[in-house]
Amino acid sequence: MPSELRLRVESGLGNGRVRVNIRRAMDHLVHKRAAAFPDAEEREGLRAQGEAIRAEALARLPELLETLERTCTGNGMRVHWAETAAEANRIALDILRAKGARTLIKGKSMVSEEMGLNAFLAAEGIEAVETDLGELILQLGGERPSHIIAPAIHKDRYEVAELFGRCFPELPYREDIEGLTAAARAVMRERFRAATAGLSGVNFAVAETGTLCLVENEGNGRLCTSAPDVHIAVMGIEKVIARLDQLPPLLTLLTRSATGQPVTTYVNLISGPRRAGERDGPSEVHLILLDNGRSRVYADPELRDTLRCIRCGACMNHCPIYARLGGHAYGTVYPGPIGSILEPQLQGLDRQGELAEASTLCGACAEACPVKIPIPKLLNRLRWEAVRPDPDAPTLAPGSRRRALPALGWWLWAWVYASPGRYRAISTLAGRLRWLAPRRLGAWTRSRTAPVPAPRPLSRLVEAEGFERE
Repeated sequence: MPSELRLRVESGLGNGRVRVNIRRAMDHLVHKRAAAFPDAEEREGLRAQGEAIRAEALARLPELLETLERTCTGNGMRVHWAETAAEANRIALDILRAKGARTLIKGKSMVSEEMGLNAFLAAEGIEAVETDLGELILQLGGERPSHIIAPAIHKDRYEVAELFGRCFPELPYREDIEGLTAAARAVMRERFRAATAGLSGVNFAVAETGTLCLVENEGNGRLCTSAPDVHIAVMGIEKVIARLDQLPPLLTLLTRSATGQPVTTYVNLISGPRRAGERDGPSEVHLILLDNGRSRVYADPELRDTLRCIRCGACMNHCPIYARLGGHAYGTVYPGPIGSILEPQLQGLDRQGELAEASTLCGACAEACPVKIPIPKLLNRLRWEAVRPDPDAPTLAPGSRRRALPALGWWLWAWVYASPGRYRAISTLAGRLRWLAPRRLGAWTRSRTAPVPAPRPLSRLVEAEGFERE
């Protein structure tokens, strides 16, 4: 029976409209990134700098998190630690209930998607309203994000116009992008004015100064963090960096890699609530630091590289698989190559281990990554973890996908290749029985000819030419 992933892949391949939209968008983003880095030497220098900054932060992660808590608290913020998504949701709910908030306006936040915050709050009688245009489109349509930077990238403007026409019949029907954006602005402005609480993600948190950095293009994030009386920021514990002077190169890498922009429209640096004499800003700023399995990833020196990610989406934009399927085929919060290494570690190999196999290992993701995460290497590590000989041994990515038949096949392969004599004997036998080789090997042979053992192994052909075997 096909797995859920295979069913989603078949569905994605069968949706021609989505495939066209995704392909067009990915080609555009890849071209813009290339134009943003015209000097290859400069690009590689920046990548090396970004890698070093993120590697330093991870090497000092416990220390930097303690420093961040201390400096943020000194700035007047309230810092909360959440080991699980459920705990983070409960903390957010307690903050909202203490303020009597019935509505939460949200800037774009992948961590809140990871938490399942919207559904949790809805069950508690609190409405979470997405204000990012892409997230708003998906919320109205009842969908999940397809991309971590452009969540509605799989939709074209005609689909959005039809959706807005159904949801906002009082507004004039428009199909142009400027008109659709104006319609969303008209709908959201009143929500901003009336909101008691706002929520945002965090792109980077500076331990040295207790500063939260939020990058955006629409201005909705700035409104979510300054218009309401309460601002809740949620971030994974890996987003901390050591010093403020490390922020500029990371911002350069992030914006150029994500959208090809030399600089993003808004860079918000938040260092505390409204102070005496200030006329705007929230009276309370809460920072929720979410673990949710990241400590387990951090504990492994090799898998730790996963946490260097700055969520630019470049690996998705350059991935040949993502470009043909879109993010929904992955069925996870974080799709694409980064999701294929992160989700199995956060959720377990028994639940998401198949994602590590959904890759060609072409290396395009690693070449595009601004902080040089070795994604193919980590995919291979997770594949090994999934079929390790002892499924009960301690592992940093819990769960196992080990199956008896593949395990037997790999054991036989190792047994044959461990002995030159056995290898030559098996090769000779395979050549003599080549007529028994199957002509169909499932999907592999839909567009390929099935491989057939050669009548004589290469070593015999070499000997026939007069060369001696060493």
